[in-house]
Amino acid sequence: MREILLRTERVTTGLATALACLMMAVAASLGLWQIVTRFVIERPAEWTEVLIRFSLIWMVFLGIPLAFRIGAMVSVDVLYRWAGPRMKRVLDTLVALAALLLLAVIVIVGWDYALRGRVQTVIGLEDVSMFWAYLALPVGGVFAAVAVVGNWLDPQRLELENAQ
Repeated sequence: MREILLRTERVTTGLATALACLMMAVAASLGLWQIVTRFVIERPAEWTEVLIRFSLIWMVFLGIPLAFRIGAMVSVDVLYRWAGPRMKRVLDTLVALAALLLLAVIVIVGWDYALRGRVQTVIGLEDVSMFWAYLALPVGGVFAAVAVVGNWLDPQRLELENAQ
């Protein structure tokens, strides 16, 4: 069961990371297009600002699972360094439970925002509902929850190893 969960976590975190990278590329490309249209063509494309904002929101929420997976998101460094092996596992469990509680709130509230935002349109993109922007919260939260469980099952502390 543990191996199935870890394999699922590797796939979902890899997918979320790839999508986060794609969103960064989209934001950078749109930013370049915005510069070209504004300063070269002299006919600004106002819709690019909104799409850049959306892609950055999605990038952040899809990048969070990787941060949780490598143990760089929530840590209690001083306590962890002082603790023995049993206490370290207790700290891991407490941090994972706190993170999962926070992510549950993000998923529930984010889904509620997304549903409420269905009727709201985006300025500059009148045919696009705010649902798609708010959907980043529950989607990212679900991916992050899987990563938290993966980090609890197979802890990685890359931020502690690289700390000075």
